[in-house]
Amino acid sequence: MPVQTGHVKRGQVLPIAPSYSAFQWLAIFEHELLLFAAIWFAIGAVDELLVDALWLWRSKCGAARTPRLVDDADDELKGIAAVVVPAWRESAVIGAMVSHCLDNWRQKRLRIYVGVYRNDQPTLAALTVLCHDPRLRIVLHDRDGPTTKADCLNRLYRAMCDDERRSGERVRSVILHDAEDMVHPDALCLMDRALDGVDFVQLPVRPEPQAASPWIGGHYCDEFAEAHTKDMVVRNWIGAGLPSAGVGCAFSRAAIDRIIERRGGTEPFAAECLTEDYEAGLLVSETGGKSCFLRMRDRHGRLVATREFFPATLAASVRQKTRWLHGIAFQGWDRLGWHGRGCDLWMRVRDRRGPLVALVLAAAYLLIVLWPAVRLAEATGRIVPVAADPVVRGLLLFNLASFCWRLLLRFCFTAHEYGWIEGGRAVLRFPVGNVISIMAARRAVLAYVRVLLGGKVRWDHTVHLAHPAHIAAPVRVAVAPGMVRR
Repeated sequence: MPVQTGHVKRGQVLPIAPSYSAFQWLAIFEHELLLFAAIWFAIGAVDELLVDALWLWRSKCGAARTPRLVDDADDELKGIAAVVVPAWRESAVIGAMVSHCLDNWRQKRLRIYVGVYRNDQPTLAALTVLCHDPRLRIVLHDRDGPTTKADCLNRLYRAMCDDERRSGERVRSVILHDAEDMVHPDALCLMDRALDGVDFVQLPVRPEPQAASPWIGGHYCDEFAEAHTKDMVVRNWIGAGLPSAGVGCAFSRAAIDRIIERRGGTEPFAAECLTEDYEAGLLVSETGGKSCFLRMRDRHGRLVATREFFPATLAASVRQKTRWLHGIAFQGWDRLGWHGRGCDLWMRVRDRRGPLVALVLAAAYLLIVLWPAVRLAEATGRIVPVAADPVVRGLLLFNLASFCWRLLLRFCFTAHEYGWIEGGRAVLRFPVGNVISIMAARRAVLAYVRVLLGGKVRWDHTVHLAHPAHIAAPVRVAVAPGMVRR
């Protein structure tokens, strides 16, 4: 039956509050949820449009164009480059990764330190059957894994320091990579050259498309194509501190020393931090160093970037983004706080907005579910419609235009790097990333609360089964004596 009407609100005649039916309360809830989502979507849209405007201005001036190398960058290094690779249950990819690095980076002053846990025999076996190369160091961790990635990196740092004392020569750069990475042949020399003028350099990351996972694995292509073509370029231009992606990045030895001094300890990475790489990158700026996002193409037109396969299943993707959200949004707030110049504060807000964005997205998807039920109740006369006022209607129109613009940019960035087909898929994949973010935010909040209550932070590791190079590590001779360092 139609409800009885009562007082007037915003030009509408609504039932008297005590006589509200369940359907009427549902309509009111839908209206308030719409207002909440519309306001926060508009705030986020303004933030994104400002970044877009800065990038477009640089593009108009020609400063956002990606330069191209004339010749291959294969010069000898100006000092020792220590590549540190933490590995836990990476037997499927670590051999291919190390072989590819040694084959493509021929420089004699390269050192690759691979950290292996004592209870991870398959990974150790995959490494020890590689042909002996004096540039490779296998570092056996004296603890059972997994601990945290930062803890493994600190073990590699100690091994590097031991080599410095034995040789009497200090390392020039510390380069972070993961076991699943495929490096570009020119990357090592480009980072080495860049460190002449800066203390930290980050190369782009290029997720590789996966035929078996075009939607979940593919959505990483869209996100990184935009982030490492526009967002990081703008961040670098305005002089804000640059976060490390954890792969394809180099720290000067002086920057590492300043980070250790800032921490007041003896190790550069915070073992209790889930995103130690992100934090270390920002600490370079906080300790007075200079950073650079280096985006270039080789003489064949290929992006000089780190390539890898990202998680291809929903569960693995949610676990990975949970770790990112927990480390950047929650631990970043606790550990790095809110200080610095205006541009740094702006970027930290952008970095830590993940849980709020997920909440707003969840509200939007809930509205999609509620909309048909409320419209049906209105059509049958069970509720009095709660019409949106002009402000809400204006916000909705603005958000719709912003959403269309966002999809257009997502298409353009993905199509530019991966081709038109992937660009079209990027538009269809947009909701996939949203759903994964919502699920990851829920897990990140629960994980953070668990740690606040005394729980232990552990390395929620992503298992990798394939390497982009599609090569098998050569099986030749066992590792030479002394190659395994404890």
